[in-house]
Amino acid sequence: MQLGLVGLGKMGGNMRERLRNAGITVVGYDRDPDPSDVDNLVDLVDRLEAPRTVWVMVPAGAATQGVIDQLATLLKPGDIVVDGGNSRWTDDEKHAKQLRARDIGFVDAGVSGGVWGLKNGYALMVGGDEEHVRWLEPIFDALKPQGPYGFVHAGKVGAGHFAKMVHNGIEYAMMQAYAEGWELLEKVDSVTDVREVFRSWTQGTVIRSWLLDLAVDALDDDEHLEKLRGYAEDSGEGRWTVEAAIDNAVPMPAITSALFARFASRQEDSPQMKMVAALRNQFGGHAVEAAPEERTKKD
Repeated sequence: MQLGLVGLGKMGGNMRERLRNAGITVVGYDRDPDPSDVDNLVDLVDRLEAPRTVWVMVPAGAATQGVIDQLATLLKPGDIVVDGGNSRWTDDEKHAKQLRARDIGFVDAGVSGGVWGLKNGYALMVGGDEEHVRWLEPIFDALKPQGPYGFVHAGKVGAGHFAKMVHNGIEYAMMQAYAEGWELLEKVDSVTDVREVFRSWTQGTVIRSWLLDLAVDALDDDEHLEKLRGYAEDSGEGRWTVEAAIDNAVPMPAITSALFARFASRQEDSPQMKMVAALRNQFGGHAVEAAPEERTKKD
């Protein structure tokens, strides 16, 4: 089995190594020439025997579209493109249609596993036609964790990325719950060893998870997380999950709140809380704090 792999970052590079360890020939290309096996996409396609499979692992949106545009002109009927990045599911049907016009197959693959995937394997959620998915099974088998689980043909084109999007939305809510619990434990005087409380939860409790294990690892590195700034980005999939919930009238308060909490983390001085403080002062005479620049003027 041969595979062309476009994008050799943290995920793509490790996936190439895991696939090669399983005996699959991988030809990799990246804009960075250091990890690349070839100089460009033309060379990558030329190195593969027909029918070719090219797996794309680049950022969602314009970058993915650009690679698919190029592959559409380079590949031949019977070849298959796999989008394994975090593309929005609504882009998948567009890409499938574009490639179908040239008799090139398309499969979308939601991939989870992060930097641990090389060792533990990657969870794969796949969308596409049965014949294309069946052809790619040796690749999926090499990437997924050992055992019967970790790979699912979730449905038609778009289903893989939709499933991965919901997975990431759930991840947002789980991380937020752990974070809120940690903050409360740190706040009270009666709990003197928050890290060990978290560690105790990793065995025998209903909230144990790999995320909880990783939280303990983080606390082992920095017990009170004093080296970190309270700022968290979002990859986009949390937003897409909330938008899909709205479109389908599915109540999703936990995931939505977790997404909004990330937005709050980016505000040094919350504009909303300024209004809340002003209102509390107006109706109840509650004290307000001056903005830093105003305190500086008085000094």
